[in-house]
Amino acid sequence: MAFEITNEMLVGSLMPVIVYWVYGGLYTILGYSCNNYRLHPKEDEDEKNFASKKTVIKGVLGQQFRQFIATNLLYMITRGNDAGASSGQSTSFFVIARQFIVAMFVFDTYQYFLHRYLHQNKFLYKHLHSKHHRLVVSYPFGAIYSHPIEGLLFDIIGGTMAICISGMSPLTSAFFSSFCNMKSVDDHCGLMLPWNPFHIFFTNNTAYHDLHHQLYGGKYNFSQPFFSIWDKILGTYMPYSLEKREEGGFKLRPLKELKN
Repeated sequence: MAFEITNEMLVGSLMPVIVYWVYGGLYTILGYSCNNYRLHPKEDEDEKNFASKKTVIKGVLGQQFRQFIATNLLYMITRGNDAGASSGQSTSFFVIARQFIVAMFVFDTYQYFLHRYLHQNKFLYKHLHSKHHRLVVSYPFGAIYSHPIEGLLFDIIGGTMAICISGMSPLTSAFFSSFCNMKSVDDHCGLMLPWNPFHIFFTNNTAYHDLHHQLYGGKYNFSQPFFSIWDKILGTYMPYSLEKREEGGFKLRPLKELKN
């Protein structure tokens, strides 16, 4: 039987991309008018980072193209299967809620252990993960900037595992992937806005992940993108406080003694 790309497949693969840039664009605009909620001065995005914004945009677009191809291949391979991404399965609210919870836990667990290993293995950190940490001062559209192999390991393989294990349909997986993109953008936006719903429901938030991006934070707060449970269980959790800067915004301060 010949493979064909359906409307459902296109929606499923393009929706997360559109959500990423729209949500990231919203935060970029807010960044110019919300200096009192910034974790870093705006100029630090250019002065303290080791990758230009042009390079970051090109890298993110390349990663999203690879995700587009992988997503459609996944849809074609699993099409017609009763297990996995079958479009004919029940789509009741409770089924979708259960699938989201399962997928979030699977994705978080996979990403924690992979993320921690990429920091502990000096070779892999140098040749793969250090590319993402060229952004010491993160910003919205740099959320998924990474080495292509790391992007494959984290987002494509990790996302596929979460979607297949939870049994999502292509349409449900599109909403889940979009939700993951929104959370990732939020974690990298550099703004601690008081009305942010992600900060209400998740302790793993913008400040939590920003601490990890600092030069002293590479041994802490590996959990992403939703919960902080694995950091707390395995001793890599670093609590922090937010102090107001005189010039506006917040200063992030770790509350435990740092490891060498």
